Amino acid sequence: MADYDLTPRMAPNLDRHLVFPLLEFLQERQLYDDDHILKAKIDLLNNTNMVDYAMDIHKSLYHTEDVPHDMVERRAEVVARLKSLEEAAAPLVSFLQNASAVQELRADKQYNLQMLNDRYQIGPAQIEALYQYAKFQFECGNYSGAADYLYQYRALCTNSERSLSALWGKLAAEILMQNWDIALEELNRLKEIIDSKSFASPLNQVQSRIWLMHWSLFIFFNHDNGRTQIIDLFNQDKYLNAIQTSAPHLLRYLATAFIVNKRRRPQFKDFIKVIQQEQHSYKDPITEFLACVYVNYDFDGAQKKMRECEEVILNDPFLGKRVEESNFSTVPLRDEFLENARLFIFETYCRIHQRIDMGVLAEKLNLNYEEAERWIVNLIRSSKLDAKIDSHTGTVIMEPNHPNVYEQLIDHTKALNGRTYKLVSQLLEHAQGQAAR
Repeated sequence: MADYDLTPRMAPNLDRHLVFPLLEFLQERQLYDDDHILKAKIDLLNNTNMVDYAMDIHKSLYHTEDVPHDMVERRAEVVARLKSLEEAAAPLVSFLQNASAVQELRADKQYNLQMLNDRYQIGPAQIEALYQYAKFQFECGNYSGAADYLYQYRALCTNSERSLSALWGKLAAEILMQNWDIALEELNRLKEIIDSKSFASPLNQVQSRIWLMHWSLFIFFNHDNGRTQIIDLFNQDKYLNAIQTSAPHLLRYLATAFIVNKRRRPQFKDFIKVIQQEQHSYKDPITEFLACVYVNYDFDGAQKKMRECEEVILNDPFLGKRVEESNFSTVPLRDEFLENARLFIFETYCRIHQRIDMGVLAEKLNLNYEEAERWIVNLIRSSKLDAKIDSHTGTVIMEPNHPNVYEQLIDHTKALNGRTYKLVSQLLEHAQGQAAR
């Protein structure tokens, strides 16, 4: 299963602090040697201020109570730097902690800056110190303090680039504190800026979208409505294009969302075409399962892939959550996936066969005969499928369903306006990109 671990692909698109939860998960699942994970953690910690944590890991890795001298020196430097930044930001922090003084602030940033300077002798130097202090707190692992200070900094900051940097930092802090509702708000705020901002290069905008999608996985697979919202975001043309060109491994998560989503989306047919197109650049059991069912009609292959999908899900840091950790459902994602995967096989198999042997179908659904019969009866009742079970012959009989020619015509042309708009937009973007060069 380590062959399907996406952590090496994910990590370059994440803040190093966001990589720690992935390593913790992998360590728990024992996909790698424990020492390998501990060394990876120390490498990550080398560029942070979490020196105490690094010392603890060093002790576990080398089974000693002694720590290298450079770690001791580094800890003294961090403490001294923290104290210096705290002093520099103290005037503004003191003001922000005064509730009556904060009430003097208005929505107008320029007014606020002038008021702070005139009444409290707080100027650009103290505001910049607040940013540096917040960033340092984040690097020390104090995500709560960092989030508060970054929020307050953005309310005063007039530099758009620095404000954007602070927003990324606040999003990371909210994710690490598992404040999923607030994190989702920050994610949407960041998306709006990325989509509307004028970047120096189109490639920079694409990279920002890729980072956003990677960071969003923490939220979407923990938030109540996340499995719907990941489809809304990832399936947008600009974001799906970014996935196809630079991050095809994200197709795993979009594919999973489509499979576990209770409401079938009209975009699903187009997504299957993407899966087919990208098989040369990325595939895993989850994407291959969809290809088996909807592209190749290989139901034996789909059954095999379904078993592999279960292992992939269990060992994926975003998909393999323990039941007690899940905030949005009492059913593990794995169980929902397998249930809906069987439904996908059943629906597709029934579309191309009029009479189906129950034993064959049970085998393709990876169930025994009685379980398959019970599952199909419940499915026919709940979905009102035009089918019946012949108990004497042990078959499922599907009534022929010939689609109306006019309905077919409408189905093929209803998205014509959208496709035309997409084509024109891509041409305009290409022309603007050429002009920018």
